Amino acid sequence: MAYLCRMESIKEIFKIGHGPSSSHTMGPRKAALVFGEKNREAERFIVTLYGSLAATGKGHLTDLAIISAFEPRPVEIIWNTDVIPRPHPNGMEFAAYDNRGNELDRWLTFSIGGGDISDTGVRNNRHVIYPLRNMAAILDYCKSNGIHFWEYVAQYEDRDIWDYLATVWDTMQQAIQRGLENEGVLPGPLHLARRATSFNTKAQGYKGSMQRRALAFSYALAVAEENAAGGLIVTAPTCGSCGVIPAVMYLDKTCYYFSDKRIIRALATAGLVGNLIKTNASISGAEVGCQGEVGSACSMAAAAGVQLFGGSIAQVEYAASMGMEHFLGLTCDPVCGLVQIPCIERNAFAATRAIDANMYALLSDGTHRVSFDNVIQVMKQTGHDLPSLYKETSAGGLAVLHH
Repeated sequence: MAYLCRMESIKEIFKIGHGPSSSHTMGPRKAALVFGEKNREAERFIVTLYGSLAATGKGHLTDLAIISAFEPRPVEIIWNTDVIPRPHPNGMEFAAYDNRGNELDRWLTFSIGGGDISDTGVRNNRHVIYPLRNMAAILDYCKSNGIHFWEYVAQYEDRDIWDYLATVWDTMQQAIQRGLENEGVLPGPLHLARRATSFNTKAQGYKGSMQRRALAFSYALAVAEENAAGGLIVTAPTCGSCGVIPAVMYLDKTCYYFSDKRIIRALATAGLVGNLIKTNASISGAEVGCQGEVGSACSMAAAAGVQLFGGSIAQVEYAASMGMEHFLGLTCDPVCGLVQIPCIERNAFAATRAIDANMYALLSDGTHRVSFDNVIQVMKQTGHDLPSLYKETSAGGLAVLHH
């Protein structure tokens, strides 16, 4: 099984787009654009949202994303929370009509996380480029050839991967800088105040590790708040977890003076880790809970950090394992269906947990009992065992405290 060609480009992990949700905003908008282009002669559309999309779509701005994709043609949105489709809970059905009300076309598809859509509800991996699909096989290959993970990525990606990752890194930094400048209240009924600017200002009054931790909080908050406001961000691997990797990498750049070139290589390793999680489990909160989003981001950031600090590939794998292991079972329970509470704070805490995993792995020799591959399999099973109440439906957990 290790040699089945299953993994796509890491460009499918790092997508540049507008928040607040990759599965509930970017995915539905992408599907609407595809259906609208296919049915240019249609006069109007009806879109039925099922499961998690119907339960939390209003808070995630799903309807606005779909309507904007079809403009100027009118769209009716139907919210059907009674039906939880299979095999993926993020189902959406598009119907196109002419000016006489005759149905021209109908299409059922699924938003499967990270901005991706699939007619089957599972990943099709159409543009596969990597010959290995698990960490153990990649580790063996890298050891045998004396290369690091970023060099493994370079062997299989197109030549433009470094330019692409440079654009990703620029977009991440711009999101941090905007988030540190913007103040006020985030959109939505929670009237949640932005905190990134305040945290960053207060961080200046501390020194040493306390200051670095406070700065990491502020950077993660900056990006997560920009996402919540519908700003331009990078899925890393999702919109809901987009603040973790930028925070860790920006801290490493500004406090430890790592070059952009080395950070871009670290992003390649982070993308490989995210790719493994996406291929062998899921990065969709609606499918496996928040462990698949924030847990994946923490795993990716921890791996990237260890590489920056000169860790071995065994230590990188260990950090990636810990980054996910200590988020196992994390529920996705957004209050009011918004990507705000507890999502924004979780980005901040995941960033510092990634830094902790980085340090822990570097202090070790990289040997440990529970492999990354085993942790990801446990995450997948745990996610499937979680009731739908805790998978982006706002029907359980913290979400029910604020109905």
